[in-house]
Amino acid sequence: MQRTLDKPSRTRRPQTPEERQEKKRELLVFLFLAGILFPILAVLVVSGYGFAVWIFQIFTGPPGPPG
Repeated sequence: MQRTLDKPSRTRRPQTPEERQEKKRELLVFLFLAGILFPILAVLVVSGYGFAVWIFQIFTGPPGPPG
């Protein structure tokens, strides 16, 4: 029996120099986002939240029952 559906077994490899250059650019952008930008943003968000809690506690006092 012959298959009637043409299923590619693997993804197509880039053929032209433009396609190869675009694939390389996509990989570099992904590595930049995953390895540099997102970790920096995560640290900034967590430290910003910690700073906001610290400033809030300066004005309102530490949490807990009034002593």
